[in-house]
Amino acid sequence: MYIQIEDVKKSYGEGGSYTQVLKGITTSIKQGDMVSIQGTSGSGKSTLLNCVGGLDQVDSGKIMIDGKDIVGLKTEKLSDYRREYLGFIFQFYNLIPNLTVKENIEACKYLTKSPLDMEELLQVLGLKEHENKFPSQLSGGQQQRCAIARALIKNPKLLLCDEPTGALDSKTSKEILILLEQINQTYKTTMLIVTHNNVIKNMMDQVIVVKDGVIKQDYRNETKIPAAQLEDL
Repeated sequence: MYIQIEDVKKSYGEGGSYTQVLKGITTSIKQGDMVSIQGTSGSGKSTLLNCVGGLDQVDSGKIMIDGKDIVGLKTEKLSDYRREYLGFIFQFYNLIPNLTVKENIEACKYLTKSPLDMEELLQVLGLKEHENKFPSQLSGGQQQRCAIARALIKNPKLLLCDEPTGALDSKTSKEILILLEQINQTYKTTMLIVTHNNVIKNMMDQVIVVKDGVIKQDYRNETKIPAAQLEDL
């Protein structure tokens, strides 16, 4: 397995404010799969994603990525892991407002020794005609495409997406999901997608449902359908 998570626990606070968010998460994920992590607000799904991304340190357990345990890595090694392995996409695009589309993407290009081709990426993501625009001149969907391109330019092995369609309307959400599917098929990028949208699971290879800090369901999707056929987003 490409990702192996074993009995991961995570808490915040002390004393009266102590909260255990993850209560022993165990799962495994195949390389090249698209995986949804679902659950209601406060279920622990985003915390789990942050732990896999090395943004949060766990209390106990193992998170094996390509055979390497990232739990307990020192700050410098964690930075190396995020730079070499990961791309992040968030609900809010976090673009640099005074940089153009192309400049926003280039900001991450120099973090890797083997970036994807900029021109190809602009074409694939439908951003070529917008490359010299600033974020304020883009629609929400175009800003999310730029954020996706910025994450992908590093040619990451693992793409972590936290509510990537959460701020978008239904039509634009479908366009972004079709785009993520296309990226997965083209670059074989493993994707973990946190979402509260129950429809998105239908296009996934694996579905993980988290409730109150534990996994309630974890299964292979035998009836996977293309993103273009999703309804009621």
